[in-house]
Amino acid sequence: MSEAGKKSAPQHPQKSVEEQLAYLRKGAAEIIREEDLKAKLELSAKTGNPLRVYLGVDPTAPDIHLGHTVVIRKLKHFQDMGHTAIFLIGDFSAMIGDPTGQSETRPPLTREQVDANAKTYLDQVFKILDRDKTEVRYNSEWLGKMSSYDVVRLCGHYRLARMLEREDFRSRLDNNLPISVHELLYPLLTALDAVNLKSDVELGATEQKFNILIHRDIQREYGLSPQVVFTLPILVGLDGVKKMSKSLGNYVGITESPQEMFGKLMSISDDLMWSYYELLTDFEERVIVRLKEEVRTGVLHPMDAKMQLAHTIIANFHGEEAARAARDEFQRVFRDRQAPEEAPSYRVPKRTWPYKLAWLLAESKLADSRAEAQRLIMQGGVEIDGHRVDDVKYEVDLSKPGASFLVRAGKKRFLRIIVE
Repeated sequence: MSEAGKKSAPQHPQKSVEEQLAYLRKGAAEIIREEDLKAKLELSAKTGNPLRVYLGVDPTAPDIHLGHTVVIRKLKHFQDMGHTAIFLIGDFSAMIGDPTGQSETRPPLTREQVDANAKTYLDQVFKILDRDKTEVRYNSEWLGKMSSYDVVRLCGHYRLARMLEREDFRSRLDNNLPISVHELLYPLLTALDAVNLKSDVELGATEQKFNILIHRDIQREYGLSPQVVFTLPILVGLDGVKKMSKSLGNYVGITESPQEMFGKLMSISDDLMWSYYELLTDFEERVIVRLKEEVRTGVLHPMDAKMQLAHTIIANFHGEEAARAARDEFQRVFRDRQAPEEAPSYRVPKRTWPYKLAWLLAESKLADSRAEAQRLIMQGGVEIDGHRVDDVKYEVDLSKPGASFLVRAGKKRFLRIIVE
């Protein structure tokens, strides 16, 4: 272990190895091998030297959503146990492009894109990790200094047949899709991260398992004790089907406003919320089991359980006060059916002729079309200043400049109409 690691002995020596294992095991998909992790924890407790635990992230996009935080939170759990948390920015590897899950060669990023993303990433990561106790490294420190001889020597430690066992490579070969040589190099080069960091544990999502196992093999080739592979499940997005992704629009960003986060989290299905409890909160397993049983037996309403979940997640990123305010706002608007404190406004020109409400709903984008607006009115889903309107021929008075009224369309959309 490095000198830096030795200076930061475990903070919770009162926790036994079994207690640490139980705490760290929560939410894990796979630990390879758990007996190795136990042995490393026992050695750490005996010597006072913390484990070196790292998470490598290629900054391919600037924003972090809740899906990314699953593995970052697990790194925080190791940090909570007093172990050395290493957050590795893959600034060099991001310019190569991780082939994991790709059906075609991914274009590499420029140095400028990587640097900009890395800065934004760190600002967000420290909403979870303790800035003062996190070792931040960049893999350009060692990969950027490699000679062509070093690369050839590294390649000599691994077999092509093993590399082609990878599912995404095999699928592309079967479908006559191209694989670039630099993609084959990616897991070998990132294996040198584990070698240079002398890591005891590497964290990653389940889709990273192939890469991390290669890292473990290469550590052994370089005469090091192989690290423990610790994988976490992929977080399913708001749609309840595909993994959380900004490109799919089924995500919750950690820098979004508390109100926006709360609304999005309340939109998930009752079944999906339990995996969110498991992967995005520190609730103990027995507590989650109890909540689940209370919902099943009707003691606790699913919406109340979901509100508690949303409150807990938002408090982690924005603080308790902001989470409480978002919860109160949701309660007022969606459960008590009151208007939000600050509804967005929409200004319309003065009109002296009768103007149908359905036209106004479509014009202001509260409805996608006039036909949709009419359906919404007939279904009783429209209110003006708290009074329901169910007549599709209803006309609004837009003849008085300065007049305003609050329109609710559906359960969630409010708009203050102001006559200019």
